[in-house]
Amino acid sequence: MLKFLLDTTIISAPIAKMPNRRVVRKIEQQGGHCAIGAPVWHELVYGCSRLPAGKRRDALEEYLHGVVRRSFPILPYDDSAADWHGRERARLEESGRTPPFVDGQIAAIAHSQSLTLVTANTEDFRYFDELELADWTR
Repeated sequence: MLKFLLDTTIISAPIAKMPNRRVVRKIEQQGGHCAIGAPVWHELVYGCSRLPAGKRRDALEEYLHGVVRRSFPILPYDDSAADWHGRERARLEESGRTPPFVDGQIAAIAHSQSLTLVTANTEDFRYFDELELADWTR
């Protein structure tokens, strides 16, 4: 049963130059209960594809396709997520807040799937209504 939606900051932690051991341990413990959103997959592929050919890019591609893609379901940004996101975006803009569109997509996937969004950047998501957040870096 899925419980957590991992954002880019969390799913990238195991391959950072200085991996956060707390995050790695939590992913190992909770991996079977985790997914990523399609916008996160996009960010990972885009970031990797921008790197010059070489050992670092090869290692990242292996991690993405050999570990992430095989280990975690990739959840779509569907009509339910889009509906919630549209309402939240309008509400937040009315209050003077304009979070990045992709953050709204990620939050919407977590909300529509009743998952806790795991991020190292809880501040970026704190204004979204009815969104459960967790920070595995602390």
